[in-house]
Amino acid sequence: MLDTLRYLKRETDVWLEITTLLIPGENDSIAEIDAMTRWIARELGPDVPLHFSAFHPDYRMTDHPPTPKATLDRARAQAIANDLHHVYIGNCRDPHRQTTFCDLCGAALIARDNYDMTAYALDASGACLECRRPLAGRFAAEPGHWGRRRKPVDIAAFA
Repeated sequence: MLDTLRYLKRETDVWLEITTLLIPGENDSIAEIDAMTRWIARELGPDVPLHFSAFHPDYRMTDHPPTPKATLDRARAQAIANDLHHVYIGNCRDPHRQTTFCDLCGAALIARDNYDMTAYALDASGACLECRRPLAGRFAAEPGHWGRRRKPVDIAAFA
């Protein structure tokens, strides 16, 4: 998997974001999170967004508790300490830690509350409206409106 992430970042022009489901007792130790976030910063760069997602027991994995909010906050703090610029938590309610901020002036650029976008402060080129610093990523001229609905995906269409 690490070789694939490295390949995508270095050899393609796709936009890369990483989501990690933190499962209590499986992959949520500070040592593992520290090693992972150091690797991401070194091999992929500080602007690759990292999403820490809360685990909720379901289906065949009901023997683990839900991920505590404190674990998500600790993981996010560690990633930021390791120089990652865009670190988010998800699968729990925390609008502040789901918001993208300008790393120059601190303005809220894309505010989210769960699946709802509550603010969008980027110009058509993807730069901060306050200080004009470009935000790493790919952005449409106007924000999308996805909301909480789920869309079915036809996997066969991509084959």
